[in-house]
Amino acid sequence: MSRKTLRVSKIKDGTVIDHITKGHALNVIKILGIDGRSNGVVSIAMNVPSQKLGVKDIVKIEGRELNPEEVDKIALIAPHATINIIRNYKVVEKQRVKLPSVILGIVKCTNPACISNIENEPVKPIFYVEREEPLRLRCHYCGKIMGKEDVLGQF
Repeated sequence: MSRKTLRVSKIKDGTVIDHITKGHALNVIKILGIDGRSNGVVSIAMNVPSQKLGVKDIVKIEGRELNPEEVDKIALIAPHATINIIRNYKVVEKQRVKLPSVILGIVKCTNPACISNIENEPVKPIFYVEREEPLRLRCHYCGKIMGKEDVLGQF
């Protein structure tokens, strides 16, 4: 007989980010700019058993719903994550993150000589997603290839 236990209590209103790649919950928190100094309650569960992933991380953020840019940032490091919007203890919206094929203005090129890094040039960084896992992004302007660690270093 298997017994399930609720490890983290339900939230009334906010966002639950589920199916985060094992070991990346803290990176998700960092990407979202959560540093523990604001008043909102944040719950982090790491290395939770998962039928789908084997092991996963979960982040619950009370009183906050994510915007599309934040969801795209999460997709860069946790391509299997699901975003659940909670209102009055019920899931009112559920979406899987989807890494767009083109990343516009979210991350910077790590090549200092790239035109997107030159201060007086009015260009936004553009990257093409060549692979989701392991993450591989190619700069539109200089062709520089960036991986997950390059992306994480920017948040």
